[in-house]
Amino acid sequence: MNYRQLGKYGLKLSEIGIGSWLTYGMSINDKTALNCIKTAIDCGIIFFDTADIYNKGQAELSLGRIFFRELKIHREDAVIATKCYWPMSQNPNDQGLSRKHVFESVHKSLKRLKTDYIDLYQCHRHDPNTPMEEICRAFNDLIIQGKILYWGVSEWSAENISEASHVCEKYNLHRPVSNQPQYSIIRRQIETNGVMETCEKFGMGEVVWSPLAQGVLTGKYSGGKIPKKSRAANNKVNHFIKQNINNIELLKQVDKFTELSRSVDATASQLALAWCLRKQNITSTITSASLPKQIIENSKASELKISSELEKQIKEIFA
Repeated sequence: MNYRQLGKYGLKLSEIGIGSWLTYGMSINDKTALNCIKTAIDCGIIFFDTADIYNKGQAELSLGRIFFRELKIHREDAVIATKCYWPMSQNPNDQGLSRKHVFESVHKSLKRLKTDYIDLYQCHRHDPNTPMEEICRAFNDLIIQGKILYWGVSEWSAENISEASHVCEKYNLHRPVSNQPQYSIIRRQIETNGVMETCEKFGMGEVVWSPLAQGVLTGKYSGGKIPKKSRAANNKVNHFIKQNINNIELLKQVDKFTELSRSVDATASQLALAWCLRKQNITSTITSASLPKQIIENSKASELKISSELEKQIKEIFA
């Protein structure tokens, strides 16, 4: 496993990370989740991402229990990231990025994760109803109090990121150090909408989610077939993937991509992850896994390098 610095900052993450959206604490049972996390650690993965909204706190509870009760890992051996923003109850203040919600959310997340600090605390979305100065000061205060070490954002526009960075510079506050956008071979908007360029400008690292496009880029849905026990076969979590697996032209492109991966002695998953990591400011790719063998396979993507010729061939497939 290779490790990269989070933008210009000192924190290092594994190039392959583990996420818990729609998996741990939800569609994956406790025993499998334990085996997956243990396998990830054995593979050298140190970056684990979650959020309070994932199954309304159950993902955080699952990770906290596995990390510190069952596996008894040392706190310094893991980089734990979580997020706040989405409504967690009917309480009108239990949502957004107000100082009140951010402070109350971090305490609940700390309790569920069974830790005294969070390495990377992220704004799950931008909150247009809260002044940027209030947002920046809230996260800055959490750093000063030692409850979080760094803060970042997720799915913010280039304009939002730039505004936050300028506010922090103006008031001498800790700046956001990371952005968590969706990014994959078939989802490349951050390359053209200014987000990637803005993050580079301010020295922020990118920790991208869905680099395998919900599993579509693994090739498992070739021809529109839906394997048993796959995410697409689970009606509880498949609503985000249906559009892609019903896109016959996309699936034909993925078939060609799978053939290309074999030519470089890799799997489609490994090639798709390595493609994301070809960009130096992509610090880590956040992957999901329901089986330990998937984690072992994905972790090997850290060893795969994308040549200019290989990148050209991939571009031609997904033109």
